[in-house]
Amino acid sequence: KNIAQDLVKLYAERQASSGYQFGKDTIWQKEFEELFPFEETDDQLAAIEATKADMESKKIMDRLICGDVGYGKTEVAIRAAFKAVQESKQVVYLVPTTILAQQHYNNFVQRMKDFPVNIDLLCRFRSAGEQKKTLEQLKKGQVDIIVGTHRILSKDVQFKDLGLLVVDEEQRFGVAHKEKIKQLKTNVDVLTLTATPIPRTLHMSLIGIRDMSVLEEAPVDRRAIQTYVMELDPELVKEAIKRELARDGQVYYVY
Repeated sequence: KNIAQDLVKLYAERQASSGYQFGKDTIWQKEFEELFPFEETDDQLAAIEATKADMESKKIMDRLICGDVGYGKTEVAIRAAFKAVQESKQVVYLVPTTILAQQHYNNFVQRMKDFPVNIDLLCRFRSAGEQKKTLEQLKKGQVDIIVGTHRILSKDVQFKDLGLLVVDEEQRFGVAHKEKIKQLKTNVDVLTLTATPIPRTLHMSLIGIRDMSVLEEAPVDRRAIQTYVMELDPELVKEAIKRELARDGQVYYVY
């Protein structure tokens, strides 16, 4: 009940106040986006444009990006994060598990390796000493993008100038968790990524409290997916996995 009251108050405050107005894309932004190794889908480009338009407006962004796994939600967030960092704003990328945090951290580092962006990781993979150093740098504004689990929501985490919050797989966080970080600053731009939006989030999007972008178009390399139904044959499974690994692909085994 208390959380619901706080939520209503928070959204009322967010809608009544103005957010930070980001400038137009820089030359670095264009260079960074040209380095994307895949072809963007029309849905993806529309979501990126809508997100940038939100950031460049006076309103506080609260956009939901819906799309299946592999449809390019993360790329929308990466470009928004890079845009925020261009104006010395800090970015939080909040994920539900330690493994995901490590994967996204590696992805961010790889994508931004040619640019002077300081990216750090905050999760239980990091030692107490490493975490302490990260917290000090965050407070001083020396960390541009912090990727982490709900460890980021702890009271000892302070920012110099937080400008963007990205919540990945938001259905995996509790209501209290998600709203806690928004309360750090009522005027922080928020981008939420999900393949399966929870009813509360979807309802808020449909009644206009939040904006929504939907990625329905499969990326080019996913359009020729073949599906086979057959009896379990371990040798066949082994062969399929070996073929996928041989082309440097990834395997997701659901059992």
